[in-house]
Amino acid sequence: MGSAVAQVISLVFNIFMLLIIGRTLLSWMNFDPYHPVSQFIYRATEPFLEPVRRVMPSVGMFDLSPIVVIIIASVLESVIIQLIR
Repeated sequence: MGSAVAQVISLVFNIFMLLIIGRTLLSWMNFDPYHPVSQFIYRATEPFLEPVRRVMPSVGMFDLSPIVVIIIASVLESVIIQLIR
């Protein structure tokens, strides 16, 4: 039972990290911000990225908040999975 729950949690975190990476890639390309996929990715990731942006100092024109969020999500995933097992 714990293994199945751990796999589901891992899947959710992996999807979340892919959304963050997708958001980063979209910001580098000239993609239509009104496209439904863009809007979905933006809405799914902005609640996690925006608070980190407020706390982190800016580094020129680079947005490091996706890296920080991915690191935090990885650590959180590991802790949760260890607690389940």
